[in-house]
Amino acid sequence: MDMITEASVVARHEATRSGQAGRHAGGAGEYLTFRLGTEEYGIDILRVQEIRSYEAPTRIANAPSFVKGVVNLRGVIVPIIDLRIKLGCESVEYNGFTVVIVLNVRGRVIGAVVDSVSDVLELTKDHIKPAPELNSSIDGSFITGIGSVGDRMLILMDIEGLMSSADMGLIGS
Repeated sequence: MDMITEASVVARHEATRSGQAGRHAGGAGEYLTFRLGTEEYGIDILRVQEIRSYEAPTRIANAPSFVKGVVNLRGVIVPIIDLRIKLGCESVEYNGFTVVIVLNVRGRVIGAVVDSVSDVLELTKDHIKPAPELNSSIDGSFITGIGSVGDRMLILMDIEGLMSSADMGLIGS
């Protein structure tokens, strides 16, 4: 899978660049884009450690349904979160396009299952619009903006905020 290898190399390159470490969520910069159902999302490339093909994790008893289990990644036990289940996608299918985006969030390694990875896009401030105000019954706190490139619309996520939220139970305060 050349796309996965290429994205992994790009992610490592971007993670080593030091000048952008202070960027705020939803600002101009480079984003890894991926699909959840029919929607396309973007996350800060600096949070991405690597991209791996999906392999069934070891299930953990009594874990929430979105926690698929854990995998051993070169000696590190990594929890695997299915973002499709967490974010309420209508259908969840595991196929050849399903991948795990391995993230580094607050010093913790976490895997996020998505339908597919698209590409890496550089967005300027002109490409990013503020996130819309949503009904209070919808948790939009992890949406930092909407990216628009040509006829593509990207939902930009604060993946660090989502993964470290209290209901995820992955990272202590």
